[in-house]
Amino acid sequence: EVQLVESGGGLVQPGGSLRLSCAASGFTFGSYDMSWVRQAPGKGPEWVSRINSGGGSTYYVDSVKGRFTISRDNAKNTLYLQMNSLKPEDTAVYRCATVAYGRTWRGQGTQVTVSS
Repeated sequence: EVQLVESGGGLVQPGGSLRLSCAASGFTFGSYDMSWVRQAPGKGPEWVSRINSGGGSTYYVDSVKGRFTISRDNAKNTLYLQMNSLKPEDTAVYRCATVAYGRTWRGQGTQVTVSS
């Protein structure tokens, strides 16, 4: 069974940095594109970033371009999101996601809170 487990969230001051990780298992990680999505309190899910299976192509929502970097280590079956220059509006639960075996899989998420 596909499992995605996020970690690395926490409380950080505006302007700070965090690195999220997503440990994947139950599927051939290196064969699938991966994404990060977030959901802020009282709002719907928002796609944040995507990386292709080989790691050579990345995509970002405009609001995080230049501040966030998605990457992956296919040898370790792990997805990352480096978040710099964090803003209060980045506060959300962050989940990694993939589409495999005909459906979308998401992890439980990790909370990121940006506040002074």
